[in-house]
Amino acid sequence: MSGFDNNPFAEPGNDNPFHDASVTQVTNSTVEPVEQFNPFPVRDDVTINTTPASTTAYQPAVLQPSIDTSPQAVAVAAQANLLRQQEELERKAAELDRREQELQNRGPTGKANNWPPLPKSFPIKPCFYQDFSEEIPLEYQRVCKMIYYLWMFYVVTLFLNLLACLAFFTTNSSYGVDFGLSILWLILFAPCSLLCWYRPVYKAFKSDSSFSFFFFFFVFFCQVVFLVIQSVGIPKWGNSGWISAFTAISLNTAVGAIMMLVASFFTICAVLSVILLKMVHSLYRRTGASFQKAQQEFSQGVLTNKTFQTAATTAASTAAQGAFQGNN
Repeated sequence: MSGFDNNPFAEPGNDNPFHDASVTQVTNSTVEPVEQFNPFPVRDDVTINTTPASTTAYQPAVLQPSIDTSPQAVAVAAQANLLRQQEELERKAAELDRREQELQNRGPTGKANNWPPLPKSFPIKPCFYQDFSEEIPLEYQRVCKMIYYLWMFYVVTLFLNLLACLAFFTTNSSYGVDFGLSILWLILFAPCSLLCWYRPVYKAFKSDSSFSFFFFFFVFFCQVVFLVIQSVGIPKWGNSGWISAFTAISLNTAVGAIMMLVASFFTICAVLSVILLKMVHSLYRRTGASFQKAQQEFSQGVLTNKTFQTAATTAASTAAQGAFQGNN
């Protein structure tokens, strides 16, 4: 009965489970709790270097502009692209026109003509393409250049001959025919000498053409004869040769001296022409050219010439029509 008389709300003295000896031993021990446990203890002999925080100024973030994909923006971009393509096409068309013009100005060699060397704004364009180092073999370049310089010297002599005849005409009006003929010789011989003996010998050295060699020999021999006549200076022939110079020096010493200078130029041209003719002939004999080869080249050139073919066709058709009408 004594057990029912005890206070039920009183703390029991022996029922506390933490009073157990095993629990009390654990709670009173020196083991550190879990919250205070450091798995990375700092050793006394190790120095830890810490990196300070960045001290740079704060830079705000930059947002990339958003691409406008509206229909208006797409149309503007497409229009700009079309304009750029149109400009590119126009530029290419202009380049093609320029190249086509250059091709039209080029000669049979496929290269732009460079002789005579005229300004681009000049209305007359170059007529020939000339390049000694490119078109003429090395063993022929020296002689070919000498003939070219001879042609230029001859043209200068013809011009000085015109001035000398003009001076002679001013001192004596009866020699006006010499002045008129000197103008004719300058107009006639300057271009004809270029086309009839310099260009043929240039082509002969360039392509080893027998026909061009024979044509040069024939025309240049005639040129030598004319130079001899011009250096002699027959009166009333339009040449300031030696005879005309001695005639003029008796009338006017200054005019006579000028005419003697021109006569010496004509003599130099004649002598150089003879020397160069012999040099070209010696080179011609080394090339293996012959008269038969020249005939073959001439026949091939004539038969393949479009002008000759057209003329022959026209003549044949005219003859056939005439025969047909005669039979009717």
